Parts: sequence; structure tokens; C-alpha cells
Amino acid sequence: QVHLVESGGGSVQAGGSLRLSCAASQSTASTYCMGWFRQALGKEREDVATIARDGTTSYVDSVKGRFTISKNNAQNTLYLQMSSLQPEDTAMYYCAADARSEYCTSRGCSTGCTVGRAFPDWGQGTQVTVSS
Repeated sequence: QVHLVESGGGSVQAGGSLRLSCAASQSTASTYCMGWFRQALGKEREDVATIARDGTTSYVDSVKGRFTISKNNAQNTLYLQMSSLQPEDTAMYYCAADARSEYCTSRGCSTGCTVGRAFPDWGQGTQVTVSS
């Protein structure tokens, strides 16, 4: 199990930027897949981005060109650089990880590392609030 701790959330005006961090208890270099999710108040959790062990990334359409997922393997830290933030980006942001290539739940098995993948390990979240 990977222990994850997010940080970097806060309040920002529309058009501004924030960088979220996620410190992992295990090597990010060997972790199969990591990702960022968000959940706005009263809404379902939404995929944001994923990054594979080899650095391959994927994004949900709503954040493409504005958000960048990356990781620093020397520091075992995952990042989400967010720019051109809008009020609709307001949410609790969570990082997630899966050290293995396949994760199965009652809904089925996830393989590969792209948005839509299920993850077994989650952080506690960090709040991002964007005001207009």
C-alpha cells in the first residue's frame, strides 16, 4: 500500500495558478500508475490526469492545455501544475497510486494507466477554491 499526502491547495482568483504536490511513501519511479482526481461539493469524483511509471501522461478533456501532471522520482513526489484556473475547477483534489499494473474491484479490473482507471491507494485531499 502506498501512503499519500497532498499539499499545495488554496484560494486563487480566476486566471491564476497553483501547484499541488503529493508525497508518496514508496518510490514513484517504480509505482505503476499515479493520478489526480477532484470532487466538487455535491458532485461525483472526476478524473483529472494520470502518469505512468515511464512518464506517459493522460488528461481529461476539461483540463488539457491548462494542467500538467509530473513527478520527481528523486523526491517521490507527484505534482499537478494548474494554470488558467476557473471557478469550475473548485474542488477537493486527491492523488492516487497503484504500485501494480492491475487493480480489480467488484466493478471489474483496471489495467493500463489512463484517465478512467481505478486506484487502490488515496490521499486525504487538498482543497482548491477559485473565485471569479
